[in-house]
Amino acid sequence: MRDEVLAADFDFVTWRRAPTGRAADPADFSSLRDAFRRTVADPANDYAADIKDEISKAATDAVLSIDLLLGAVLGAEAAGVPIALLSPHVSLRPLAGVPPAASGLAAPKTAQQRADVDDAAQEMMALFDSFLPSFNAACARMGVPSLSHVLDLFDRAARVLLAISRAFDFQADWLPANLRYVGPLLDQPSWCGPWRAPWSTNRPRVLITGSTGAQGQGELVQKIIHAMGQLDVEAVATAGPNLDVNSLEAPDNVHLLRSAPHDAVMQEVSLVISQGGHGTVNRALVNGVPLLVLPMGRDQGDNAIRVETNGAGLRLPPTASAEEIASAAARLILEPDFRLAARRLGDAIAADIRSSGLVGEMEAIAAMQKRHRAA
Repeated sequence: MRDEVLAADFDFVTWRRAPTGRAADPADFSSLRDAFRRTVADPANDYAADIKDEISKAATDAVLSIDLLLGAVLGAEAAGVPIALLSPHVSLRPLAGVPPAASGLAAPKTAQQRADVDDAAQEMMALFDSFLPSFNAACARMGVPSLSHVLDLFDRAARVLLAISRAFDFQADWLPANLRYVGPLLDQPSWCGPWRAPWSTNRPRVLITGSTGAQGQGELVQKIIHAMGQLDVEAVATAGPNLDVNSLEAPDNVHLLRSAPHDAVMQEVSLVISQGGHGTVNRALVNGVPLLVLPMGRDQGDNAIRVETNGAGLRLPPTASAEEIASAAARLILEPDFRLAARRLGDAIAADIRSSGLVGEMEAIAAMQKRHRAA
């Protein structure tokens, strides 16, 4: 991220104790508990110490951290500075009546479904609480109060900012006082290449896009490309930064690109086929394009169920055959109700983006800290 940070005229400082690279963002999430242990719990004290050190170097009024770096909360608390946690996905802290993150459940409509959601929420709490010794050891080192539950760290944050649209999420029975929906963040990444439309026919157009993360998505992307070869469409497949475009093979009706500005491409297509990442899903909906989602990650499954529940697309398991993918894609292109639902939901998401409170919330936190210091 260094180049993007510097291009935005911010200083860039890397973690010193805490992990970076693949150690901080591993490709293998087959075991959610092991992934959380390696990326969230084990380095909690290192994140806390790095944050505390950085705050000590210059007057700091507020900290903004990605929510998974829960150790950052302890570092900010030890330094006496308020912190906001940014969640570019559904809430990691279970919300009343909402299926928890990584559950893949739809919004409950019956008593049994609500019981299933409650059970999943308890399982999520238990998963995080299995790391309680690591976090309480970090609390002791930082000199802050210990925790009864790991997810109580969300209550210690001044704000929890959900970077999704409230219209996209399932509706909670009630929301914590410090939680705000601020809408999705859809800036184009700096590594996007230019867009030169390759279309040579007037057939329906499809965008195939894999995750920007390293999730071993090559086999899935290749299968989707083969599926498009079975349809009378013209498609573009963007490989992204973690998949070698030269490793892919394509029929004549699929154009392979390393990258492209998806906003521009989505204005020209009838369907987006994706693993269901935060940016791709919301960008497609804002452009009124239905989605076929084949989630490989747990957070991608959360997005997929919300897309399908809203009637804005379909979801398939990543193990679906090329024939099943082709059949679902044909249905999404031919049946107009999917595009109408995508446009309705996308309009609501766009309204949330226009009124995003992210900057205002951070300014309010910083101003509160300044008043506290002055007093």
